[in-house]
Amino acid sequence: MNSLIYTNEYPPYNYGGAGVHVEYLTRELAKLINVDVRCFGDQSDDNKPLSVKGYPVSTDDFGAPKHLHSIMASSQRAISFNADGNQADVVHCHTWYTHMAGIMTKLNYGIPLVITGHSLEPLRPWKREQLSGGYDFSCWVEKTALEMADAVIAVSEGTKTDILKHFNVSPDKVHVIYNGIDTEEYKNVDPTPALTKFGVPSDQPFVLFVGRITRQKGIIHLVEAIKYMHEGYNVVLCAGAPDTPEIAAEMKAAVDAVQKEREGVYWIDEMVNKTDIIQLYSGAAVFCCPSIYEPFGIINLEAMACETPVVGSAVGGIPEVVVHDETGFLVPVAQQSESPFAPLHPTSFAKDLAHNVNRLMEDPEKRERFAKAGRKRAVDLFSWTSIAEQTRELYASLIKNNS
Repeated sequence: MNSLIYTNEYPPYNYGGAGVHVEYLTRELAKLINVDVRCFGDQSDDNKPLSVKGYPVSTDDFGAPKHLHSIMASSQRAISFNADGNQADVVHCHTWYTHMAGIMTKLNYGIPLVITGHSLEPLRPWKREQLSGGYDFSCWVEKTALEMADAVIAVSEGTKTDILKHFNVSPDKVHVIYNGIDTEEYKNVDPTPALTKFGVPSDQPFVLFVGRITRQKGIIHLVEAIKYMHEGYNVVLCAGAPDTPEIAAEMKAAVDAVQKEREGVYWIDEMVNKTDIIQLYSGAAVFCCPSIYEPFGIINLEAMACETPVVGSAVGGIPEVVVHDETGFLVPVAQQSESPFAPLHPTSFAKDLAHNVNRLMEDPEKRERFAKAGRKRAVDLFSWTSIAEQTRELYASLIKNNS
């Protein structure tokens, strides 16, 4: 069986959960079938059964406004992905950036199209800040691709519900296959090197955030919550890659303000490497995920695998990963009537985050119990081996129906 994978992110150019997903899924799939990865970048690895080719695009000569460059570059790559030809039995797309390419492959080459719904454009309206009219394009191409796909993989039951609500997709075409974790890689280790590298004191416990600076991740709400957190522990914000200059400035102003009010707030203003992330997870007393939209929330699973209890918002797929009062605490996000992404009372949400962090930081026995339960849950339920096998079986069923 030959699988063709289209993805925006692929190592060494991962910046979010979708890239992590594709990295590990393709590694495990290649133990079962041939995998041809085509991605955004300059990668080149022709070692079968896992071959990888990046397609660089220079935007230097683009006449379009800068906020549309990612749109135009993704469309150019769609043509390049397809012009190279393929021997695939199935094409599998990750993130809307590759959906145009998937549409072309399905129609031109007559092979089944699979799309994994990592996140959904209708639930990320803040992207208009980033893309302006390009957001209308990303919404259109996502809707078109999802509704013509032969199968849609939802990374959680919550995401499946959202897909069926926002798109005209038959329920029997939507398959829930979770994200996974490599628990041999993500495990509790000595955090000292990363703490030393980033200047985080090792003599006090700390609560950790890891993620991009984007509305979706709720980082501004967490910074707001810090003023309600008790003294006696530090806060480490591992946050980089802002979506826009505006949210970057907003983040800086918010962190500057809270650092004047409270000691022990450390901002690592970059996307750190995997080794450092695992060490930071391992050193943290609590991991906090304040997302206001999260189809799965792989960061919570990474923290749990490193034996760190989680305080996370009760949205999307997070409650399918974090078990309330067993591996962490879930915090409801009060929402506007038709809005699944914006807290109705941001200050109340921030206070609720702080309250749950405080009570877990003040209960070392509960933290230890949650940590052990989180590790066990990660090992027992989220194996990449199982996820790859489920994906292969889905491919096989589509190929059979297409023959």
